[in-house]
Amino acid sequence: MSIFSEFREFVARGNVIDLAVGVIVGAAFNDIVKSLVDQVVMPPIGLLLSGVDFSDLQLVLKPDNPITKANELVAIQYGAFFNTMIKFVIVAWVVFLIVKAVNAVRRRDAQTPPTEKPAPPPQEALLAEIRDLLKNQAKS
Repeated sequence: MSIFSEFREFVARGNVIDLAVGVIVGAAFNDIVKSLVDQVVMPPIGLLLSGVDFSDLQLVLKPDNPITKANELVAIQYGAFFNTMIKFVIVAWVVFLIVKAVNAVRRRDAQTPPTEKPAPPPQEALLAEIRDLLKNQAKS
C-alpha cells in the first residue's frame, strides 16, 4: 500500500473528520467567547469598578524609556489574565450546560421502554411457518 493511499484511508476515517470539525467549531466558538467577554461582560464590570478597563491593568516592573524607539516595557499584565479567566469560566459553563443537556437526553432515551418489533411481512411469516414445519418433520 502506498503512503498516499494509506494517508487517504487515515483521513477518510470518521474520527479524523469529526476531530477536524470539532477543532474548527471550537476556534469559531473561541471568537464568540472573546467578543462576549471583551464587549459584553467586561464593560459593565469595569463601569461598576469606576471605569477600570481590566485589559489595561498591569504591574510595571521596568517602565518604557520614551527617548528610545524600542519598547522596553516589562510588566505583569494581570488584567489580561483576569479577562482570560472570565473567558475560561464562560466556556466551562457553556460546555457544562451542553453536557448536561446531552446527558438528560440520554437518560430520557434510556428510560423509554423498547418498542415491540413490528410484525414481519407476510412473505417472512410464511417462510418461518415452512421452516418450522420442516423442523417438525425432521424430528419425526
